[in-house]
Amino acid sequence: MLHATEILGAEAYDSFGNFVGRVKEMFIVPDEQPNRISRLLIGRGQYRPLVARYDQIAAVAPGRLKLTTDESALELYNPNEAWLAVRKDLLDQQIIDTNGRKVVRVNDVELADHRVNGNTELRITQVDVGLPGAVRRLLQGIVPPMGIRRIQQKLPRRTILWEFVNLIEPDPLRRVKLRMSSDKLAELHPADLADIMEEISPDERQAIIDSLDEETAAETIAELDKRLQTQVVEKLDPEKAADIIEEMNPDEAADLIQSLEPSKSKEVLEEMEHREASEVKELLRFGEDTAGGMMNTEIVVVGEDATRGEVVDYIRFHDVSLDQLDNVVLINREAALAGTVPVARLILADGGQRMAELVFEPMLSVKPDATDKEVFEIFDKYNLRSLAVVNDANVPVGAITVDDVVSRMRAKL
Repeated sequence: MLHATEILGAEAYDSFGNFVGRVKEMFIVPDEQPNRISRLLIGRGQYRPLVARYDQIAAVAPGRLKLTTDESALELYNPNEAWLAVRKDLLDQQIIDTNGRKVVRVNDVELADHRVNGNTELRITQVDVGLPGAVRRLLQGIVPPMGIRRIQQKLPRRTILWEFVNLIEPDPLRRVKLRMSSDKLAELHPADLADIMEEISPDERQAIIDSLDEETAAETIAELDKRLQTQVVEKLDPEKAADIIEEMNPDEAADLIQSLEPSKSKEVLEEMEHREASEVKELLRFGEDTAGGMMNTEIVVVGEDATRGEVVDYIRFHDVSLDQLDNVVLINREAALAGTVPVARLILADGGQRMAELVFEPMLSVKPDATDKEVFEIFDKYNLRSLAVVNDANVPVGAITVDDVVSRMRAKL
């Protein structure tokens, strides 16, 4: 195994043993071979740098390189934007470690040497994001290569396979990232994915959102801070933004649309399905720091005379989202609030029990214009997971869940 830091700066000699120069850079040409070092840039003093192809390398060792030809067979260097430069584009760049669920820095690159048709090809196997790579960089030129190797053997390795690393083409900085398949990203918790997105560039954020399905994208955007939520959605075309926002809870969707530029929010609302758009517009009537601005209008509402078995069948038939299942809201024959039933009680009850027998006491609710401070106090006093919101006729219009409260309280810190 070799490392990029052991080759960068290495002395290069031609087939006759003449000194050609030092290795200044290594290039990958993705269109030719995604993991092969295809070109080596060799410089000497004030002379114009030369380029050695992969098939002109006879042997490689830490600090030393031998060519299969003499210096006259090497090409003069002409910059090529299609080449990925190991020193410039890879070392010290940030990449996303999906296993560690965080952004890490590339400290070094591990290479394997292969004998092919009498020459030596260098293939990238892994990127080093751990302590050994950092130590090699620190001691390079101070401690002999073999001495560095003895030191690094005692350190814990942390690497990422090169097959998972890819170049972000739209990014003018040409940063690298892990190859992002939708399946791989979907395995991450949205909160972890949001943390990662907060540490990378805007172009990389958009690349992530573009690779996700609408539901996963919605969950991830909901976990971002408000500033980044707005930035991400502002860059999406209205149709794509609408598809994602439709997957959000109405309260989250309303908060997000409210933060957009007026022209953008109008375009997004026009692209949304009629029912989802109507729910969001209804919530936009309420102030952000009110119960109406915090509530989710997607709630499970059943009659107080229904049995536990009937309600469970109803929930199964309508494929109710888990986000709506903290409490089941009860209404009487006049459609007024008759109480709420925690899902825990619903699970433990007999199939024939009436919902009215399972009601949580005391019966609590707030009006849409109640302040967030009032809501916080009720949640704290009664240790609630959910609180019904009713209109002036005492008809349930939504519910506030504990995660809404926590998110709003964090925003105030």
